[in-house]
Amino acid sequence: MNRRDAETQSFGGITEQVIGCCIEIHKQLGPGLLESAYEQCLCYELSALGVAFERQKPLPMKYKTVNLDCGYRLDLVIQGKIILELKTVENLLPIHEAQLLTHLKLSGLTLGLLINFNVPVLQNGIKRIANNFIDSSASPRLCGESKESSL
Repeated sequence: MNRRDAETQSFGGITEQVIGCCIEIHKQLGPGLLESAYEQCLCYELSALGVAFERQKPLPMKYKTVNLDCGYRLDLVIQGKIILELKTVENLLPIHEAQLLTHLKLSGLTLGLLINFNVPVLQNGIKRIANNFIDSSASPRLCGESKESSL
């Protein structure tokens, strides 16, 4: 198994745990609560499983040569690898996906989950967003490339 396959498998295991926690919360509480309530419950569930996360992580932004602190925050960052964007909206819209993709680009992370708890069946409120942009300043790991030559 090469490094990229191992990372993909690692992402799969983490996302499976996160989605499992979200499903459990949704089963217990259903739709209709504030985003902050679901976030707090998710932090409880992740802690109970021993999954490392950061809550309301600041997202600094750089514009040209200026570092800006615009007050952007990531709902949750799971194990330093996956951004979790929680919503409680009637429908997920393209702007929600664009927001998560922008957060992925600004943070340098490659995978995000957009989870809308305001649906009757949670499975219909989950979107996986991957940031596959190629940026010459990004590390080969972020671009999905390996420095190792294949034989």
